[in-house]
Amino acid sequence: MRTAVISHPHCRKHSMGPEHPECPERLDAITDRLLASGVDATIAHMQAPKVSMSHVALVHEQSHIDKVCAAIPEQGVHEFAEDVWLCPESFKAIERAAGAGILAVDEILAGNLDAAFCSVRPPGHHANQSSSSGFCVFNNLAIAVAYAKSLGVKRIAVLDIDVHHGNGTQDIMREQPDVLFCSLFQHPFYPNTEIENNQHIVNSPLPVASKGEDLQALFNQQWLPKLMAFKAELIFISAGFDAHIEDDMGGLQFVEADYQWLTEQVINVANSTQAKGIISFLEGGYALSALGRSVATHIKALVEGHF
Repeated sequence: MRTAVISHPHCRKHSMGPEHPECPERLDAITDRLLASGVDATIAHMQAPKVSMSHVALVHEQSHIDKVCAAIPEQGVHEFAEDVWLCPESFKAIERAAGAGILAVDEILAGNLDAAFCSVRPPGHHANQSSSSGFCVFNNLAIAVAYAKSLGVKRIAVLDIDVHHGNGTQDIMREQPDVLFCSLFQHPFYPNTEIENNQHIVNSPLPVASKGEDLQALFNQQWLPKLMAFKAELIFISAGFDAHIEDDMGGLQFVEADYQWLTEQVINVANSTQAKGIISFLEGGYALSALGRSVATHIKALVEGHF
């Protein structure tokens, strides 16, 4: 498939302090592995634009947007919200992280791409309409979903594969039946939010030490029937890679082959339901070598998939 990685150098400018696991080196690990694996030569590279605050406001309350803008410190690293710190250049990263998804939607709806990976930070899936938390400031994916809907896309699927529950995205999508939200996550675990299901929200908690075979059973039994019936026009992935066995931020035991398998299944669904494309966003993933290998595997599967 015609695949792009969308990023921006400014995404490295956000820092939550020395030794923090959500660090700029995460993006370097991805870039280095794409080069070493040869995948880099098979993809397009695009620079994320600055997001328009009008697009952010499709998801976030204006009071929250104003609070973020006002909280950028002149110096040092300041705590802004639960597990969120900001530095003087954080906003340069925040606006590009959200802008990447806008570009991805535009390129796919224009017919220029089949898939895009937004290699951005800070991540987004713990941010809801009115608050930031869990390393996340704005919900990058949800902003792109809302933007796609504003352009006339009627059915969207969101698959969250981070080791942590995508609570912010769930909050945003709760009253949106035109968005199918499926989230797998270690349970019990941060953020310990309420697990609620309805016709368009499918939460799939996994016990500690769950492996690839558990992922396959979950996808085939819980997600696949919903996805096939829903027939999404666009598929989004909150692509956290902290469920990897080498990542000590979580306790699941996925490996690169599991991310390859899952990506291939999503491509099969997209083909079967005639979706316009697949857009994935970097969320978690803090063991740098495992993160780089997993992302390269995910992108390689996208490239080798057929639309």
